[in-house]
Amino acid sequence: MPKVTIIGAGSAVFATEVMSDILSTPGLEDGTFALVDIHEGRLELAHQMAEFLVAKSGRNWTIEASTDRTKVLPGSNYIVNTIEVAGRENVRHDYDIPLKYGVDQCIGDTIGPGGLFKALRTLPAWLDILADVERLAPKSLVMNYTNPMSLTVLTGARASKLPIVGLCHSIQHTSYQLAEYLDIPWNEIDWRAAGINHLAWFVKLERNGEDLYPVLRQRIEAHPEIYEEDPVRFEMMRHLGAFVTESSGHTSEYTGYFRKRPDLIKKYMRSEYRGESGFYANNWPMWLKESAQEIRSYLSGAEEFELERGPEFASYIIEAMETGQPAVIYGNVPNTGLIDNLPQDGVVEVACLVDKKGIQPTHFGALPTHLAALDAQHMAFHDLVATAVLQQDREAAVHALMVDPLTAAVCSLDEIRAMFDEMATVQRDYLPGFLQK
Repeated sequence: MPKVTIIGAGSAVFATEVMSDILSTPGLEDGTFALVDIHEGRLELAHQMAEFLVAKSGRNWTIEASTDRTKVLPGSNYIVNTIEVAGRENVRHDYDIPLKYGVDQCIGDTIGPGGLFKALRTLPAWLDILADVERLAPKSLVMNYTNPMSLTVLTGARASKLPIVGLCHSIQHTSYQLAEYLDIPWNEIDWRAAGINHLAWFVKLERNGEDLYPVLRQRIEAHPEIYEEDPVRFEMMRHLGAFVTESSGHTSEYTGYFRKRPDLIKKYMRSEYRGESGFYANNWPMWLKESAQEIRSYLSGAEEFELERGPEFASYIIEAMETGQPAVIYGNVPNTGLIDNLPQDGVVEVACLVDKKGIQPTHFGALPTHLAALDAQHMAFHDLVATAVLQQDREAAVHALMVDPLTAAVCSLDEIRAMFDEMATVQRDYLPGFLQK
């Protein structure tokens, strides 16, 4: 019987999704959920929801919960990492300070100043978790959902011998979005994607052997409302020839093309996930409260909960490894020759076969050179941040910000260093000591 340990389970909506998926999976009738969170109140809410889900499913799963992960890690087969380290306390700093220097972010959790400092807060805790897993559950598979995804997986892979895969929903969600934009049933499109997390590319988009990119270009010209749904991604497609796998808001931060001047922000940005300035900083704390209230509504019966399997990959991995039912997922894994023209010491996002043998990444080949070049910029950033944390090298962290595409498009080197120093000072209580001067 599998034991699935969810670390950071106090993010109760996501923990609910993972557990609901597993409890809706064929062949997983028995098992144990172990829930871990450092916040007692949020952990208790997640625990109550877990009991509710198991009762609703009618399956024979037991629940453990603790603020001390070492008490529940033994016997774990699968570790699901969903931690958020000091996000509530710093989400405004991650946005407001860079904005003073002209770096305008929408989300700020993957790259750029916000992504950098989220990583610097998160990775030390992540390394501690992996050390405990190695000691107490050395045969478990670690599935990471925490952003910044590539950086979290890369740092873990360099520090630990555990099998680690990073899981996101951007590729599968984008495939459904493309089917909607094309007005074609999803099961009729044939596609192939690869790259890095949040900046992977649909290099193939066809139906019955016909290239659908000309059709998609015609669609956005004939139906401007479709363009308005995803303006940044459609601009990338127009000029670069491939559709990218994260929202327009995320993608707008990943290059220097869209957010470096007020006129460009006005031209290309739209509301919410389509590029709204400060979207996460202004809304995330409220979303957390709403998520907790949503869970309470299910528990009280005020709102009906539908137990069904969603598109997240965790349940499909567990099903494949427990029952032998093979699955293909998109995973973030070390680039062991998988994408030929990206750095081989980094992490890439590719199709992976999963069965009882575990995660088996598949060879993709080479990306078009211009797309690989955009990904390689990010992988240099990843390498520098991982180096900074693992070697306690402050200058490597500063250099990471200096090679960030948007920050470099807006700021001088002197300004970037000043921004880093200011952010490190304000967030001092949540960062490792080596980051202070």
